[in-house]
Amino acid sequence: MGLITLLTDFGYRDHYVAALKARLLQLAPATTVVDISHGVEPFNIAHAVHVLQSVFRDFPLGTAHVIGVDDHGAGPEPGWQAALYQGHYFVAGDNGIIALLTNGAPEALVALPAAVSSSPTRDVLLPAAVTLAQGAALSSIGPLVTAFHQLNNRQLRLQDHRITGHVAHVDHYGNLVTNISRTAVDAVGHGRGFAIHFGRDVVKDVHPHFSAAPPGEAVAVFNSQDCLCLGICQGNASELLGLHFDSQIDVRFQAD
Repeated sequence: MGLITLLTDFGYRDHYVAALKARLLQLAPATTVVDISHGVEPFNIAHAVHVLQSVFRDFPLGTAHVIGVDDHGAGPEPGWQAALYQGHYFVAGDNGIIALLTNGAPEALVALPAAVSSSPTRDVLLPAAVTLAQGAALSSIGPLVTAFHQLNNRQLRLQDHRITGHVAHVDHYGNLVTNISRTAVDAVGHGRGFAIHFGRDVVKDVHPHFSAAPPGEAVAVFNSQDCLCLGICQGNASELLGLHFDSQIDVRFQAD
Protein backbone atom coordinates (compact mmCIF):
# COMPACT_ATOMS: atom_id res chain seq x y z
CA MET A 1 0.00 0.00 0.00
CA GLY A 2 1.34 3.39 -0.97
CA LEU A 3 1.09 6.80 0.59
CA ILE A 4 -1.56 9.51 0.22
CA THR A 5 -1.17 13.17 1.14
CA LEU A 6 -3.99 15.62 1.69
CA LEU A 7 -3.87 19.33 0.89
CA THR A 8 -7.13 21.27 1.14
CA ASP A 9 -8.72 24.61 1.89
CA PHE A 10 -11.25 22.92 4.21
CA GLY A 11 -9.98 24.65 7.36
CA TYR A 12 -9.97 23.26 10.87
CA ARG A 13 -13.26 24.54 12.33
CA ASP A 14 -15.77 22.29 10.62
CA HIS A 15 -16.30 18.58 9.99
CA TYR A 16 -15.01 18.58 6.41
CA VAL A 17 -11.58 17.06 7.11
CA ALA A 18 -13.11 14.40 9.38
CA ALA A 19 -15.55 13.46 6.60
CA LEU A 20 -12.63 13.10 4.20
CA LYS A 21 -10.77 10.86 6.65
CA ALA A 22 -13.90 8.80 7.32
CA ARG A 23 -14.29 8.15 3.60
CA LEU A 24 -10.65 7.13 3.39
CA LEU A 25 -11.10 4.67 6.25
CA GLN A 26 -13.99 3.11 4.35
CA LEU A 27 -12.00 2.80 1.14
CA ALA A 28 -8.59 1.72 2.43
CA PRO A 29 -8.19 1.61 6.22
CA ALA A 30 -4.56 0.47 6.02
CA THR A 31 -3.42 3.38 3.86
CA THR A 32 -0.82 5.74 5.30
CA VAL A 33 -2.07 9.32 5.10
CA VAL A 34 -0.13 12.54 5.68
CA ASP A 35 -1.93 15.86 6.11
CA ILE A 36 0.18 18.50 4.38
CA SER A 37 -2.26 21.26 5.33
CA HIS A 38 -5.94 22.03 5.51
CA GLY A 39 -5.26 25.74 6.04
CA VAL A 40 -4.81 26.81 2.42
CA GLU A 41 -6.61 30.11 1.86
CA PRO A 42 -10.04 29.35 0.35
CA PHE A 43 -9.89 28.97 -3.46
CA ASN A 44 -6.26 30.21 -3.46
CA ILE A 45 -4.63 28.09 -6.14
CA ALA A 46 -1.29 29.92 -5.90
CA HIS A 47 -1.10 29.17 -2.17
CA ALA A 48 -1.83 25.48 -2.76
CA VAL A 49 0.77 25.20 -5.49
CA HIS A 50 3.43 26.89 -3.37
CA VAL A 51 2.83 24.60 -0.41
CA LEU A 52 2.86 21.43 -2.49
CA GLN A 53 5.82 22.47 -4.65
CA SER A 54 7.81 23.06 -1.47
CA VAL A 55 7.35 19.54 -0.12
CA PHE A 56 6.09 16.91 -2.56
CA ARG A 57 9.58 15.76 -3.62
CA ASP A 58 10.33 14.85 0.00
CA PHE A 59 7.76 12.04 -0.19
CA PRO A 60 8.48 8.62 -1.73
CA LEU A 61 8.00 8.14 -5.44
CA GLY A 62 4.54 6.88 -6.22
CA THR A 63 2.86 9.02 -3.55
CA ALA A 64 -0.65 10.15 -4.50
CA HIS A 65 -1.32 13.79 -3.61
CA VAL A 66 -4.95 14.85 -3.17
CA ILE A 67 -5.45 18.59 -3.77
CA GLY A 68 -8.83 19.70 -2.48
CA VAL A 69 -8.62 23.40 -3.30
CA ASP A 70 -11.26 24.99 -5.54
CA ASP A 71 -12.13 21.36 -6.23
CA HIS A 72 -14.96 21.87 -8.73
CA GLY A 73 -12.51 23.08 -11.36
CA ALA A 74 -12.60 26.13 -13.58
CA GLY A 75 -15.53 27.21 -15.71
CA PRO A 76 -19.22 26.30 -15.56
CA GLU A 77 -18.68 22.56 -16.09
CA PRO A 78 -16.83 20.75 -13.29
CA GLY A 79 -13.89 18.57 -14.23
CA TRP A 80 -11.29 16.52 -12.38
CA GLN A 81 -7.99 15.05 -13.46
CA ALA A 82 -5.06 12.95 -12.29
CA ALA A 83 -1.49 13.55 -13.44
CA LEU A 84 1.89 11.88 -13.23
CA TYR A 85 4.83 14.23 -12.70
CA GLN A 86 8.35 13.49 -11.49
CA GLY A 87 7.27 10.10 -10.20
CA HIS A 88 4.33 11.45 -8.15
CA TYR A 89 0.59 11.38 -8.75
CA PHE A 90 -1.59 14.46 -8.36
CA VAL A 91 -5.40 14.45 -8.33
CA ALA A 92 -7.18 17.79 -8.48
CA GLY A 93 -9.95 19.80 -10.04
CA ASP A 94 -9.19 21.00 -13.56
CA ASN A 95 -8.61 24.55 -12.36
CA GLY A 96 -4.99 25.28 -13.32
CA ILE A 97 -3.30 23.63 -10.34
CA ILE A 98 -1.86 20.79 -12.42
CA ALA A 99 -0.59 23.27 -15.02
CA LEU A 100 1.20 25.31 -12.36
CA LEU A 101 2.61 22.28 -10.54
CA THR A 102 4.03 20.76 -13.71
CA ASN A 103 4.92 23.98 -15.55
CA GLY A 104 2.37 22.95 -18.16
CA ALA A 105 4.01 19.60 -18.89
CA PRO A 106 2.61 16.64 -16.94
CA GLU A 107 4.16 13.35 -18.03
CA ALA A 108 0.71 11.76 -18.30
CA LEU A 109 -2.80 13.06 -17.64
CA VAL A 110 -6.20 11.39 -17.33
CA ALA A 111 -9.72 12.70 -16.91
CA LEU A 112 -11.59 11.38 -13.89
CA PRO A 113 -15.23 10.32 -14.18
CA ALA A 114 -17.72 13.11 -13.69
CA ALA A 115 -19.93 12.95 -10.64
CA VAL A 116 -22.66 14.97 -8.97
CA SER A 117 -21.25 15.72 -5.55
CA SER A 118 -21.12 18.50 -2.99
CA SER A 119 -17.62 17.29 -2.06
CA PRO A 120 -15.62 16.25 -5.14
CA THR A 121 -12.47 15.90 -3.03
CA ARG A 122 -14.17 13.18 -0.98
CA ASP A 123 -16.17 11.51 -3.74
CA VAL A 124 -13.99 11.89 -6.85
CA LEU A 125 -10.40 12.75 -5.97
CA LEU A 126 -9.94 10.53 -2.92
CA PRO A 127 -11.09 7.26 -4.58
CA ALA A 128 -8.77 7.97 -7.52
CA ALA A 129 -5.84 8.57 -5.15
CA VAL A 130 -6.58 5.34 -3.26
CA THR A 131 -6.54 3.35 -6.50
CA LEU A 132 -3.20 4.90 -7.51
CA ALA A 133 -1.71 4.35 -4.05
CA GLN A 134 -2.67 0.69 -4.33
CA GLY A 135 -0.43 0.42 -7.39
CA ALA A 136 -2.86 0.75 -10.28
CA ALA A 137 -1.73 2.37 -13.50
CA LEU A 138 -2.82 5.93 -14.17
CA SER A 139 -4.61 4.83 -17.34
CA SER A 140 -6.83 2.50 -15.29
CA ILE A 141 -8.73 5.35 -13.61
CA GLY A 142 -9.69 7.37 -16.65
CA PRO A 143 -8.98 8.09 -20.32
CA LEU A 144 -5.72 9.74 -21.27
CA VAL A 145 -6.17 13.40 -22.23
CA THR A 146 -3.98 16.31 -23.25
CA ALA A 147 -6.28 19.29 -22.62
CA PHE A 148 -6.34 20.94 -19.21
CA HIS A 149 -6.97 24.41 -17.80
CA GLN A 150 -3.83 26.44 -18.39
CA LEU A 151 -2.31 28.90 -15.95
CA ASN A 152 1.28 30.13 -16.19
CA ASN A 153 3.79 30.65 -13.43
CA ARG A 154 5.30 34.12 -13.10
CA GLN A 155 8.59 34.21 -14.98
CA LEU A 156 11.75 36.00 -13.85
CA ARG A 157 13.16 38.88 -15.89
CA LEU A 158 16.90 38.39 -16.18
CA GLN A 159 19.15 41.25 -17.29
CA ASP A 160 22.92 41.79 -17.13
CA HIS A 161 22.77 43.63 -13.82
CA ARG A 162 19.30 42.87 -12.49
CA ILE A 163 16.80 40.14 -11.71
CA THR A 164 13.15 41.15 -11.43
CA GLY A 165 10.91 38.73 -9.58
CA HIS A 166 7.79 38.73 -7.46
CA VAL A 167 6.45 37.56 -4.13
CA ALA A 168 5.12 34.05 -4.73
CA HIS A 169 3.81 33.44 -1.22
CA VAL A 170 3.37 35.10 2.17
CA ASP A 171 3.85 32.52 4.90
CA HIS A 172 2.32 32.18 8.36
CA TYR A 173 4.92 34.54 9.86
CA GLY A 174 4.46 37.22 7.22
CA ASN A 175 7.73 36.32 5.49
CA LEU A 176 7.81 37.02 1.75
CA VAL A 177 8.83 34.02 -0.35
CA THR A 178 9.88 35.11 -3.83
CA ASN A 179 10.25 33.27 -7.11
CA ILE A 180 13.93 34.31 -7.30
CA SER A 181 16.12 31.23 -6.93
CA ARG A 182 19.68 30.96 -5.72
CA THR A 183 20.50 29.44 -9.11
CA ALA A 184 19.27 32.57 -10.91
CA VAL A 185 21.24 34.85 -8.56
CA ASP A 186 24.42 32.83 -9.12
CA ALA A 187 23.91 32.67 -12.88
CA VAL A 188 23.42 36.42 -13.33
CA GLY A 189 25.69 37.62 -10.56
CA HIS A 190 28.84 35.60 -11.24
CA GLY A 191 29.97 36.29 -7.69
CA ARG A 192 29.24 40.03 -7.76
CA GLY A 193 27.78 41.82 -4.79
CA PHE A 194 24.11 42.71 -4.95
CA ALA A 195 21.33 44.52 -3.15
CA ILE A 196 17.69 43.50 -2.88
CA HIS A 197 15.19 46.29 -3.56
CA PHE A 198 11.54 46.06 -2.55
CA GLY A 199 9.21 49.03 -2.24
CA ARG A 200 11.30 51.83 -0.70
CA ASP A 201 13.59 49.44 1.20
CA VAL A 202 16.92 47.83 0.41
CA VAL A 203 18.69 44.82 1.94
CA LYS A 204 22.35 44.32 1.08
CA ASP A 205 23.17 41.06 2.86
CA VAL A 206 21.76 37.55 2.77
CA HIS A 207 21.77 35.92 6.20
CA PRO A 208 21.69 32.21 7.05
CA HIS A 209 18.38 32.58 8.93
CA PHE A 210 15.87 35.27 9.90
CA SER A 211 17.11 35.56 13.49
CA ALA A 212 20.60 36.52 12.32
CA ALA A 213 19.50 40.17 12.05
CA PRO A 214 18.61 42.42 14.99
CA PRO A 215 14.91 42.42 16.03
CA GLY A 216 12.82 44.68 13.80
CA GLU A 217 15.34 44.74 10.96
CA ALA A 218 14.59 43.56 7.41
CA VAL A 219 16.50 40.43 6.51
CA ALA A 220 16.95 38.27 3.40
CA VAL A 221 17.62 34.53 3.39
CA PHE A 222 17.52 31.60 0.99
CA ASN A 223 15.03 29.05 2.30
CA SER A 224 15.32 25.26 2.15
CA GLN A 225 14.01 25.33 -1.45
CA ASP A 226 16.73 27.89 -2.33
CA CYS A 227 14.15 30.63 -2.91
CA LEU A 228 15.04 34.16 -1.86
CA CYS A 229 12.88 35.23 1.10
CA LEU A 230 12.43 38.55 2.86
CA GLY A 231 11.39 38.96 6.47
CA ILE A 232 11.50 41.14 9.52
CA CYS A 233 13.30 39.61 12.49
CA GLN A 234 10.53 38.93 15.04
CA GLY A 235 8.06 40.86 12.89
CA ASN A 236 5.57 40.49 10.05
CA ALA A 237 7.29 41.62 6.86
CA SER A 238 4.14 41.67 4.75
CA GLU A 239 2.36 44.03 7.12
CA LEU A 240 5.34 46.21 8.02
CA LEU A 241 6.71 46.53 4.49
CA GLY A 242 3.33 46.72 2.74
CA LEU A 243 4.21 43.89 0.37
CA HIS A 244 1.94 41.03 -0.62
CA PHE A 245 1.50 38.26 -3.17
CA ASP A 246 2.84 39.37 -6.58
CA SER A 247 4.70 42.45 -5.23
CA GLN A 248 7.80 43.18 -7.29
CA ILE A 249 11.26 42.35 -5.92
CA ASP A 250 14.52 43.42 -7.65
CA VAL A 251 18.01 42.02 -7.18
CA ARG A 252 20.49 44.59 -8.49
CA PHE A 253 24.11 43.62 -9.03
CA GLN A 254 27.22 45.77 -8.89
CA ALA A 255 28.47 46.77 -12.34
CA ASP A 256 31.72 45.16 -13.48
